[in-house]
Amino acid sequence: MNFLRQWGQFMMIGAKAHARWEIGVSNTILSDKKRLLILGLLTIPIILGGIAFADQIGGALPSLLGGKKAYSPAFYSTGIFIVSILIGLAAGLITGCIGAGGGFIIAPALMSAGVKGILAVGTDLFHIFAKAIMGSVIHRKLGNVSVALAGVFLIGAILGATLGGVINRVLYEINPVLSDAFITTVYSLMLGFLGTYAMTDFLKAKKAERGAFHGKDAHGGKVEGVEMGNLPKKLQAVNIPPKVKFDFDLTPTGRSISWIFLVLSGGLVGLAAGIMGVGGGFLTFPIFVYVLGVSSMTTVGTDIFQIVFTAGYAAISQYAIYGFIFYTLAMGMLLGSLVGIQIGAIVTKVVRGITIRGFYAMAVLAGFLNRIFALPAKLGAMDVITISKGTGAFLESIGVWAFFIVIAGFSIWVIGTFLINIRVLKGEEVKS
Repeated sequence: MNFLRQWGQFMMIGAKAHARWEIGVSNTILSDKKRLLILGLLTIPIILGGIAFADQIGGALPSLLGGKKAYSPAFYSTGIFIVSILIGLAAGLITGCIGAGGGFIIAPALMSAGVKGILAVGTDLFHIFAKAIMGSVIHRKLGNVSVALAGVFLIGAILGATLGGVINRVLYEINPVLSDAFITTVYSLMLGFLGTYAMTDFLKAKKAERGAFHGKDAHGGKVEGVEMGNLPKKLQAVNIPPKVKFDFDLTPTGRSISWIFLVLSGGLVGLAAGIMGVGGGFLTFPIFVYVLGVSSMTTVGTDIFQIVFTAGYAAISQYAIYGFIFYTLAMGMLLGSLVGIQIGAIVTKVVRGITIRGFYAMAVLAGFLNRIFALPAKLGAMDVITISKGTGAFLESIGVWAFFIVIAGFSIWVIGTFLINIRVLKGEEVKS
């Protein structure tokens, strides 16, 4: 039980770190007229039929570009584009309001809307890559990036992302249902751990009334990585050359760690990105700080650096060239998330942190129920378990309704709170 709680805490720290990156990217894009213009120019041709065109010529495309098969579920309609904006809006509201990764709901939401799992993963990766490129703030953080650390880490990340992409594509070629079942299982495990921890943490906080959750970390706001734990000390003591040096601003001689641990860590992050489509950023922060012993200052810059390259490499080399990206959905989610993040961040000024924490736990657990209830039908379709089609469809419907009711309820509550408190947000006294 203690292990499960530690793993949940590990994931929560990563989710919050990834959310900080998303909020920063959103602020950068919306504060720059040139970036907004570029975003508009990118969106227009896609809305006007980029995917429809790809669908029409898909049969003439070689297998490397997906042919007709990959594009078959990616039909374009105004309704689909609106749905993608709403999904991005909900994810952005969670990220901005709660300060933890709302991107975890994107793939489950897309799969619940009928998008194949491999297409949901590829689309999510492209959406993250587009967001990272559009709001690139790397140049502002370069002072905190260890080039040597990032370079060795990316070797593993590229290898891991390649493996993740190959696994997804091979499973899809064997059986599209098997691919969906695999992605569903991975998300069920991840959301189960994270949701259980979030709900347990919320109930404890509710009982103790410890105050706000937003903006604090699991260590009461201390700077992570300045004082290392036992595990980072042991790993840094391992002498397997060459050793990569970093954090010279914290100690006179800096710190160092064997390249093998960086490659393995990068491999894990890349594998998660390649399989799940969440960019891997939610793992980088806790691994760097609590496993490798890198300071939070260096970690933030390196995390931004790796997200751009890992998500970009995985999206293009493992999914785009094989036709597994739904560009219309990706751009819709990008537009929705930019707005959602801003509204969510503003609402935190007028809502108690304990309330926000409860909503996050509910949202993650709703995602968990959505995927776990979808699994029996998929296992039944592969004859792994015996279940009637009607029962499987009924269970899947329960998961879909539970998921969208919770997410829609949360979104309506956040937007409603924002509208009701517009005067408060302009400087009047906060309502109790």
